[in-house]
Order: sequence, then C-alpha cells, then structure tokens
Amino acid sequence: MVAMAMGKMGAHELNYSSDIDLICLFDDSRYGEDDFLAARAAFVRATRRMCATLSDLTGDGYVFRTDLRLRPDAAVTPVCLPMEAAERYYESLGRTWERAAHVKARPSAGDIAAGAAYLERLRPFIWRRHLDYAAIRDAHDMRLRIRDHKGLHGRGGLPGYDLKLGPGGIREIEFFTQTRQIIAGGRDPDLRDRGTVAALRKLAGKGWVQPGDVEALIADYRAHREIEHRVQMIADQQTHALPKDDEGFDRLAALMGTGAAALKGEIAGRLDRVGALTEDFFAPSAPAQEPARLSEAAREIVGRWRGYPALRTGRAREIFDRVRPELLARLERASHPDEALAHIDGFLAGLPSGVQLFSLFEANPHLLDLVVDIADVSPELARYLSRNAGVFDAVIGGSFFGDWPGAGALAGDLAGQLAAIGDYEQQLDAARSWAKDWHFRIGVHFLRGLIDADTAGRHYADLAGAVLAGLAGPVEAEFARRHGPPPGRGAAVLGMGSLGAGRLSAASDLDLIVIYDADGQESSEGRRPLPARTYYARLTQAFVTALTAPMAEGRLYEVDMRLRPSGRQGPVATSLAAFESYQRQEAWTWEHLALTRARAVAGSAALGADVEAFRAGLLAVPRDRARVLGDVAAMRVRLAEAKPGAGGLDAKLGPGRMQEIELLAQTGALLAGAPDREVADQLAAGAGELGLAPGELEDVKATYALLWRVQAALRLIGAAPGDPEALGAGAQRFLLAATGRDGLDPLLD
Repeated sequence: MVAMAMGKMGAHELNYSSDIDLICLFDDSRYGEDDFLAARAAFVRATRRMCATLSDLTGDGYVFRTDLRLRPDAAVTPVCLPMEAAERYYESLGRTWERAAHVKARPSAGDIAAGAAYLERLRPFIWRRHLDYAAIRDAHDMRLRIRDHKGLHGRGGLPGYDLKLGPGGIREIEFFTQTRQIIAGGRDPDLRDRGTVAALRKLAGKGWVQPGDVEALIADYRAHREIEHRVQMIADQQTHALPKDDEGFDRLAALMGTGAAALKGEIAGRLDRVGALTEDFFAPSAPAQEPARLSEAAREIVGRWRGYPALRTGRAREIFDRVRPELLARLERASHPDEALAHIDGFLAGLPSGVQLFSLFEANPHLLDLVVDIADVSPELARYLSRNAGVFDAVIGGSFFGDWPGAGALAGDLAGQLAAIGDYEQQLDAARSWAKDWHFRIGVHFLRGLIDADTAGRHYADLAGAVLAGLAGPVEAEFARRHGPPPGRGAAVLGMGSLGAGRLSAASDLDLIVIYDADGQESSEGRRPLPARTYYARLTQAFVTALTAPMAEGRLYEVDMRLRPSGRQGPVATSLAAFESYQRQEAWTWEHLALTRARAVAGSAALGADVEAFRAGLLAVPRDRARVLGDVAAMRVRLAEAKPGAGGLDAKLGPGRMQEIELLAQTGALLAGAPDREVADQLAAGAGELGLAPGELEDVKATYALLWRVQAALRLIGAAPGDPEALGAGAQRFLLAATGRDGLDPLLD
C-alpha cells in the first residue's frame, strides 16, 4: 500500500495549519483472486485507522487533519483503492482538474516504489503528448464554479476575503502554473515540477511565460502565502479568510509588522496584479464579428461545417464558434478567398476531432494565419495538416522560426529523446512525431519564403540523415537484446541518389544500401545467436521496418534498396568484402554511376570511412570512355522508354530535364574519377570529359537549378506536374516566387 501525497503536501508547500490531501492505493497485481477481497478489506481498515490516528482530537490535540476526497469518485469508492481501478478511472473518466491535481502527486508513505510505478503508468493521462490548450478552458470553468459556489465574486474592503480561492488569490497562481504545465509538460519533461515557484521559473526558462511576469507572480505568491500562514497562526484553524472586522485586521497587521490600512492596500494591490496577469490567460476573449459579406457559395460551405466529425460535440462547437469569426476574417484577406475557403473546408472535413486544435487556435490566433497561408497554396498540404494537427505543437513549443541547427545537432537531439524512452515501439512513435515537427518546419519556412528551394533540399536531407542516425541505435539495441551484439565491426548505412547528394524534396523516398563487416566472426553471441550473414540481413529488415511501418504517428519514409549489389535478387545487407569484390569485378556501369553519389549516413563511422575510401579509390580507376558513353546512351534510351515524362511542369522526366542532367553529371564524375556528389560539382569536374564548353556548362547548371526549384515547390504542395493550368492561384504564386519568374508562360518557356 502507498499513501500518495497530493496538493501542497505533495509539493512540500504545507501551510501552518494545513490538512493533508492523500490518495491511498494498494498494488492489487500482487494478490491472486482468492486473496484480493481480504487484502482490500485489510487495507481499507488500515487506512481508516491511520486517518483516525492522525485526525482524531484527543487531550493532546491532533496530528494532521486528513482529506481523502481527491481519490476517484470519492462518494462511492472505498478509502483505499486498487491501483488498477484507479488507472481505469483516470483513463476513461479523468478530468482536467484531476490531471492538475496529479502534477503535485508524490508517493509519501508505504511502498514508495509501487507508488512511483503507479505514477509512471498514469503519465499518459497527466502529461498528454500534444500541447493541450483545452485545459485552459477547463481551468477557467473550474475557477468560475469555485467562485459561484463560494460566492467569491467581490471583495469590498477585504474583510472576510478568501485569500486562497478569491480572484487574484493563491489558487489563481497555482491554476495558472499547473495549467501551463499540463499544456506543455507532455512534450517537455523538464516542466514536470511539483513546486509552484520552481515550476514558474522553469516555464519562464522555456519561454512559456515572460520572466518579468513570473518574478511578479512569485513575489505575490510568497506574500499571499505569508499572510495565509499568519492568519492560521492566530486561531490555529485551517482558514484562508482574512479577518472579518477591524480588530482582527489590527491583530493580523501587528503580526505582520505593519498597520491595518497599509496591509489592506498591499493585499488589494497584489490581488489586482495577480488578477491582471492571470485573467487574460484564462478568460476567453469576446468573439470577433464575422465578415458581413460572404458569397452564397461560401455560406454553403460554412453551413456544412457543423456536420463534420471535428464538430460533433457541443464543447467543440462552442470553442469553434469563438474561433470561426477570426478564421473567416483571415480568409477574406487571402489572395483568392473562395479558393482558400474550399481548401480550409477540406482541412476541417479531415479532422478526426476538434476540441484540442480549436483550443490551440483560440489561445494562439496567429496560427490561423499559418493555416490560411497553407490553404491558400495547397489543398494537399491542408489535408496533411488535418491528419497531423499535432505538428502545430512545434510552432508553439519551440524556436520554430529560429536558425537551422544542422544535421549533427538534429541527430543528437533525436538520440537524446529516444534514449529517455524505454519502450521500443514508443521510441518509433516518438521518432515519427519528432520528424513530423521538423518536416513541417522546413515546409513552412519554404512556403513563407524564409528559405529557398536549395536550402529546403539540404534541410530535408539533414533531417533524413538525423532520423537514420537516431534510429540506428535503438533498432540495433532491440535486435541485440534477442540475438546479441552485432558480430565484428557492425554495419554502415549508405545513402544513395538524392540522399547521398544531400538534397531531398518534401516527398522524397530514401535510397539505401547496408554494408557490414563481421571481421571473421561467424555468428552473434546472444540468447538466440544467428550466423553473421543472417544477423545483418534481419537487422537491416528491422531497420527498414522501423522507418516504413505505419504506426499511430504514421510512417517515416518509404525506402528503396534496389541500388544494392544484384538489385532485388541480392541480399538486403552486403558484407564489405563482397561489396568490394562485386564493385571491382561484376558491377555494371550504371552501378558505378550510382556509386558517384553514395554517402555513409548512419551506423558504424569507422566502417563508413572505409567504404568511402574504397569508393574514392574505385572511382579514380581510369575508364574506357567510349564504353562508358555507349552504356550511358543505351541506359538513357531505356529510361526514356520506361518513363517518358508528362511534359508541362514535369521537372524530372523528359529530354533535358533533371534525370538526364543527373545522368550527365554522374557520367562526367565517373570519367573524371571525381569523388563529388552534388550535380553542379560533378558537372564542373567532368566538363572536360563530357566536352562541355564553359557556356554550355553554365547553361546545364542553370537549367538544373531551375528544374530543382520547380520540383521542390510542386512536391511541397503535392501538385501533379502534368497540367500547369490545374494549379490554383495560390499554388501558382508560390511556384513563381520559388523560381523567380513573373508568370507561368515565362516559366514554361
């Protein structure tokens, strides 16, 4: 059995004459069916005796008044509950105030380890994965109910004023702090502090509250608490009410070392300051006026919104009714309002639920500008947002518009987050959520013109590399748990194609090859050892599954491994010796062309360095120019026959487009024996071998740069390249901005 300290007891913040709030639980998993009822009865008796020992008044007084009413459904449940019953209650019926109460929960007596394990199981209830702005409205409603119940809407000259529950009082500061914690604490464990003052300072440090406001709240909180202590000292009563008459105020003021008038003025000033700081956070603002002139088509669209799944509950409709005028006002300012409204309609139709997201919009109206911007450009991106609304957390919860951290910092951040999670499947879902946030960030920066297409391409490649490097460790650890550590020197993951060249689009898949070196070790050493070849083949399959499997948070990437030796017929993981032998003796010209863009992106750094040294040496071997050009010409014909391209804005396929320029660049790098991976660098290195005059070289490089910008823009907004006229006005505007052209016809020309 464990006694969970709640409230001020849990936070080490008791008053001079506090009662103590407890929830008593016992670990029912330790008892079989035959023993359960007897155990429960015994723990209920023990709890009652403990409370009597603490609370009953004797000739020597009492120890502590105890309150057990914070337990689930206190009116009908026993004073000591089985943990499983409590968990089921919170999972299915738990309310926001119960989540807030558990912010301060602490195992304080009995089986402390069992209590800690119980709180860990309850973590998903207390700390939601996504920013939880619906908690603001819940807390506000609770404040109003307390005021109505206690009659605390006015304060007069302060006699009898409830310093704990009244407006501007102690509870306001605690509610403000705890609500902010449960909004953001699911994503940031650093905010899960039981102490009010410590939690406020952490919120300030993370940018959730202004530091000046926090220090003012802390000063007023401490002053309120000091008065609360002294009020209770006077009569040794659990009261939070200021004295009801002048004599009482004189006595309190004397105990505080001041005069009654000065004390009243100080208290009133603090109540006003606290009220001003907290009321704007909790109280919803008055709804804005809806645009007076909506077209008939717009009215029809808006009229069907209440039938969407996201608006099926009264609470969702209530919050959305406050958000809708702001949304429509912003849509009216879009470049093409009717088109943007149609895209917003698709966004709302795809939302599975609305309370959390609408609360997020209500608390952060600037997010509506972002949604309208996206809807104005791309219905596909708007639909993506409806299925992944949690990515908005990234805009609110961090330095969303800050500088790009770089591949190394990204990989370190993901690895640190995954290391803090014990469960493998939870790690995979956490990686998906993390990657979505960053993927969304790159897209928004590109969409709003904060970065260009080239920078976006590098950022997407950095992100993919960070995901591959971050997941390699957890996948290997999970696999090693059953089959032992990797035999020999481990494995290296090579990025091929666009990933190897360090430039991806928003919708790129990943071309990968896995190379391992068992270093003479024939098998692994674990509970279920495997031959080295089988070990690395299955480890590679596990790694690909970790990237591609659809989970609660979706999938990370599509993976293509056809560039490995022997293609689909070859093993999914290749030994270093076999890889080197194959590349020297059996590889086709196209496989050496592919190798010009290969780059180690994850796994063993030492092995990756060895593969890179081999790659550079192999590429430096002199080539039969006529044979290479003949092979490439034949390959070009086969590619054109298989995928002729759609014309129009198809930047990739077709004569003179990206695929052909990449083929040209790889051919030049191969003939020149150059280790360069990026198209422009490969073209420059191989210009002499390809017979490109300086002007021709610049033409080809400029054409590729333009085609890449078209490709990057269309992939971001999910537009088909075949029919340029099918692009909406917002999408056309974004495409022209991304390519630096002043019209669709000049771009097509």
